[in-house]
Amino acid sequence: MRDNMTHHCTILRPLEGESDGPPCPRPGRPAPAGPPRPRPGWPAIIVYDEECFQGRHHEFTSECCNVMEFGFESVRSLRVESGAWVGYEHASYQGQQFILERGEYPQCDAFGGSNAYHIERMTSFRPIACANHRECRMTIYERENFLGRKGELSDDYPSLQAMGWCNNEVGSFRIQSGAFVCYQYPGYRGYQYIMECDRHCGEYKHFREFGSHCQTPQIQSIRRIQQ
Repeated sequence: MRDNMTHHCTILRPLEGESDGPPCPRPGRPAPAGPPRPRPGWPAIIVYDEECFQGRHHEFTSECCNVMEFGFESVRSLRVESGAWVGYEHASYQGQQFILERGEYPQCDAFGGSNAYHIERMTSFRPIACANHRECRMTIYERENFLGRKGELSDDYPSLQAMGWCNNEVGSFRIQSGAFVCYQYPGYRGYQYIMECDRHCGEYKHFREFGSHCQTPQIQSIRRIQQ
């Protein structure tokens, strides 16, 4: 392994949990149309029911369990005004998940970035409170339940194998600080799995805890989430 990976075939740290999102006690609250505006530093996202920022829209500053409760069939475009968010294909934080960082997303295909899979809708979403690009540390393990060879990570890794990881799978994670997005393939492609230090006690013991859509422990690239 290279410099910032501890040997043992070392690399990362994650969290755990059966649900990808909060228990869905309430839908997100749209921010008021006029003053007062969200305080500086608060997360804010504007969602639209048509592509290219057209049609009905709402601004949210907290999680939304089901955007259909606000009169949307789905979200077709969006603007992230501040903070980092994770979007989900289905209500109640289920289905494909994808990272949404500050910027504009004019259509659904943009939600997944370089995702190798087509995304047709976003129905729920939530802010990532612990995202901190400068303070991110995680440990990855070869096998589930934190067994086998391990590695410490604190940077972006477009290819884990190129940096010395032993195979194309990660069995479990511990996240010490910050938040990461893990990708199925090298080059930040394929399914995305969001790993946060303040969710699930920072531990992901088995690939089924990576996300409701996760079918295998295949993880080949990882990067820090921008706040």
